[in-house]
Amino acid sequence: MSIPFSNTQYRIPQGFGNLLEGLTREILREQPANIPAFAAAYFENLLEKREKTDFDPAEWGSKVDDRFYNNHAFKEQEPPEKCEPEKEKSVNEETPVTELQSPGDLEKEENAAITIQAAFRGHKARKAVKKMKSEKLEREKIEEEKKEDE
Repeated sequence: MSIPFSNTQYRIPQGFGNLLEGLTREILREQPANIPAFAAAYFENLLEKREKTDFDPAEWGSKVDDRFYNNHAFKEQEPPEKCEPEKEKSVNEETPVTELQSPGDLEKEENAAITIQAAFRGHKARKAVKKMKSEKLEREKIEEEKKEDE
Protein backbone atom coordinates (compact mmCIF):
# COMPACT_ATOMS: atom_id res chain seq x y z
CA MET A 1 0.00 0.00 0.00
CA SER A 2 1.46 3.32 -1.00
CA ILE A 3 1.17 6.54 0.91
CA PRO A 4 -0.01 9.31 -1.43
CA PHE A 5 1.34 12.22 0.61
CA SER A 6 4.74 11.10 1.74
CA ASN A 7 7.31 13.30 3.37
CA THR A 8 10.09 11.65 1.38
CA GLN A 9 12.53 13.99 -0.35
CA TYR A 10 14.56 12.65 -3.26
CA ARG A 11 17.98 14.09 -3.94
CA ILE A 12 18.90 14.69 -7.57
CA PRO A 13 22.38 13.27 -8.31
CA GLN A 14 25.08 15.74 -9.26
CA GLY A 15 25.32 16.23 -13.01
CA PHE A 16 21.91 14.68 -13.73
CA GLY A 17 20.29 18.08 -14.28
CA ASN A 18 23.04 19.01 -16.73
CA LEU A 19 22.54 15.79 -18.68
CA LEU A 20 18.80 16.37 -18.93
CA GLU A 21 19.37 19.99 -19.88
CA GLY A 22 21.68 18.91 -22.72
CA LEU A 23 19.16 16.32 -23.91
CA THR A 24 16.33 18.86 -23.76
CA ARG A 25 18.37 21.40 -25.74
CA GLU A 26 19.10 18.83 -28.48
CA ILE A 27 15.45 17.70 -28.60
CA LEU A 28 14.32 21.30 -29.03
CA ARG A 29 16.97 21.90 -31.68
CA GLU A 30 16.34 18.72 -33.70
CA GLN A 31 12.57 18.27 -33.13
CA PRO A 32 12.67 14.44 -33.51
CA ALA A 33 9.51 12.45 -34.20
CA ASN A 34 10.53 9.61 -31.84
CA ILE A 35 11.85 11.24 -28.66
CA PRO A 36 12.71 8.03 -26.71
CA ALA A 37 14.76 6.69 -29.65
CA PHE A 38 16.44 10.08 -30.03
CA ALA A 39 17.25 10.15 -26.29
CA ALA A 40 18.74 6.65 -26.50
CA ALA A 41 20.91 7.64 -29.46
CA TYR A 42 21.91 10.90 -27.72
CA PHE A 43 23.05 9.12 -24.56
CA GLU A 44 24.80 6.40 -26.60
CA ASN A 45 26.72 9.10 -28.49
CA LEU A 46 27.53 10.86 -25.20
CA LEU A 47 28.84 7.61 -23.74
CA GLU A 48 31.09 7.01 -26.78
CA LYS A 49 32.50 10.52 -26.53
CA ARG A 50 33.14 10.06 -22.80
CA GLU A 51 35.01 6.81 -23.40
CA LYS A 52 37.12 8.30 -26.21
CA THR A 53 38.06 11.58 -24.54
CA ASP A 54 37.83 10.68 -20.82
CA PHE A 55 35.65 13.77 -20.42
CA ASP A 56 32.41 13.40 -18.48
CA PRO A 57 29.97 16.27 -19.12
CA ALA A 58 27.91 15.35 -16.05
CA GLU A 59 30.95 15.65 -13.80
CA TRP A 60 32.04 18.86 -15.51
CA GLY A 61 28.55 20.35 -15.15
CA SER A 62 28.37 19.47 -11.47
CA LYS A 63 31.74 21.20 -10.92
CA VAL A 64 30.47 24.31 -12.70
CA ASP A 65 27.30 24.26 -10.56
CA ASP A 66 29.37 23.81 -7.40
CA ARG A 67 31.54 26.71 -8.38
CA PHE A 68 28.47 28.88 -9.04
CA TYR A 69 26.50 28.00 -5.93
CA ASN A 70 29.41 27.45 -3.53
CA ASN A 71 31.78 30.13 -4.70
CA HIS A 72 33.13 30.65 -1.18
CA ALA A 73 34.71 27.18 -1.32
CA PHE A 74 36.85 28.25 -4.27
CA LYS A 75 38.08 31.45 -2.63
CA GLU A 76 40.29 29.60 -0.14
CA GLN A 77 43.93 29.76 -1.13
CA GLU A 78 46.45 26.96 -0.90
CA PRO A 79 49.00 26.99 1.92
CA PRO A 80 52.30 28.68 0.96
CA GLU A 81 54.25 25.41 0.93
CA LYS A 82 52.11 24.09 -1.96
CA CYS A 83 52.42 27.27 -4.03
CA GLU A 84 55.40 27.53 -6.35
CA PRO A 85 56.77 30.82 -7.66
CA GLU A 86 55.38 31.52 -11.09
CA LYS A 87 57.71 30.60 -13.90
CA GLU A 88 58.05 32.83 -16.92
CA LYS A 89 56.01 31.55 -19.82
CA SER A 90 57.42 31.55 -23.30
CA VAL A 91 55.52 33.29 -26.06
CA ASN A 92 54.77 30.03 -27.90
CA GLU A 93 53.61 28.11 -24.82
CA GLU A 94 49.95 27.13 -25.00
CA THR A 95 47.56 27.91 -22.15
CA PRO A 96 46.99 24.79 -20.05
CA VAL A 97 43.51 23.30 -19.91
CA THR A 98 41.85 23.89 -16.54
CA GLU A 99 39.73 21.19 -15.04
CA LEU A 100 36.56 23.17 -15.78
CA GLN A 101 37.40 23.48 -19.48
CA SER A 102 36.69 20.60 -21.80
CA PRO A 103 38.78 19.89 -24.90
CA GLY A 104 35.69 20.56 -27.02
CA ASP A 105 35.33 24.01 -25.45
CA LEU A 106 38.88 24.93 -26.44
CA GLU A 107 38.16 23.90 -30.02
CA LYS A 108 34.93 25.93 -30.02
CA GLU A 109 36.77 28.98 -28.67
CA GLU A 110 39.46 28.62 -31.33
CA ASN A 111 36.85 28.30 -34.10
CA ALA A 112 34.99 31.33 -32.73
CA ALA A 113 38.21 33.37 -32.71
CA ILE A 114 38.96 32.33 -36.29
CA THR A 115 35.43 33.27 -37.37
CA ILE A 116 35.70 36.69 -35.73
CA GLN A 117 39.11 37.31 -37.27
CA ALA A 118 37.87 36.26 -40.71
CA ALA A 119 34.84 38.53 -40.44
CA PHE A 120 37.03 41.47 -39.45
CA ARG A 121 39.50 40.82 -42.28
CA GLY A 122 36.58 40.60 -44.70
CA HIS A 123 35.28 43.91 -43.38
CA LYS A 124 38.68 45.54 -43.90
CA ALA A 125 38.95 44.08 -47.44
CA ARG A 126 35.45 45.30 -48.39
CA LYS A 127 36.30 48.73 -47.04
CA ALA A 128 39.52 48.82 -49.11
CA VAL A 129 37.68 47.71 -52.27
CA LYS A 130 35.01 50.37 -51.72
CA LYS A 131 37.73 53.00 -51.34
CA MET A 132 39.48 51.81 -54.52
CA LYS A 133 36.19 51.92 -56.46
CA SER A 134 35.40 55.43 -55.31
CA GLU A 135 38.94 56.58 -56.24
CA LYS A 136 38.56 54.98 -59.67
CA LEU A 137 35.21 56.74 -60.22
CA GLU A 138 36.76 60.07 -59.21
CA ARG A 139 39.64 59.55 -61.64
CA GLU A 140 37.20 58.67 -64.44
CA LYS A 141 35.14 61.80 -63.72
CA ILE A 142 38.26 63.96 -63.82
CA GLU A 143 39.34 62.36 -67.13
CA GLU A 144 35.86 62.96 -68.62
CA GLU A 145 35.93 66.60 -67.50
CA LYS A 146 39.36 67.04 -69.14
CA LYS A 147 38.08 65.52 -72.38
CA GLU A 148 35.02 67.77 -72.34
CA ASP A 149 37.21 70.85 -71.74
CA GLU A 150 39.43 69.99 -74.74
